[in-house]
Amino acid sequence: MKGLGLSIDGLSVSYNSQTDLATVRGQVQSQADKEKIVLAIGNVDHVAQVDDQMTVATPEPESKFYTVKSGDNLSKISKEYYGDPNQYNKIFEANRPLLKNADDIFPGQVLRIPA
Repeated sequence: MKGLGLSIDGLSVSYNSQTDLATVRGQVQSQADKEKIVLAIGNVDHVAQVDDQMTVATPEPESKFYTVKSGDNLSKISKEYYGDPNQYNKIFEANRPLLKNADDIFPGQVLRIPA
């Protein structure tokens, strides 16, 4: 996660291979960091679910999460959530550094949709 620019200092992650459950504990600075860490762990092969036991130093509104389907693009998702396809950059920025460009999404990937 450090390669994605996410601080993991003070966090612990455990993985149960019997249930494919990853558990993450500790404190993060922001809600955005918390959500990006959950996304990063949840998008790892063989992780079926993330048990988020992190706390946020500065609480803020939670984002929604969206699982990409075949035929989706950020504009289409933006129209669904914001009513405006031109707001796709909000979704892109909310998922950086997990996304390198706006066209870099695939079916099954989970994206953060900010409030």
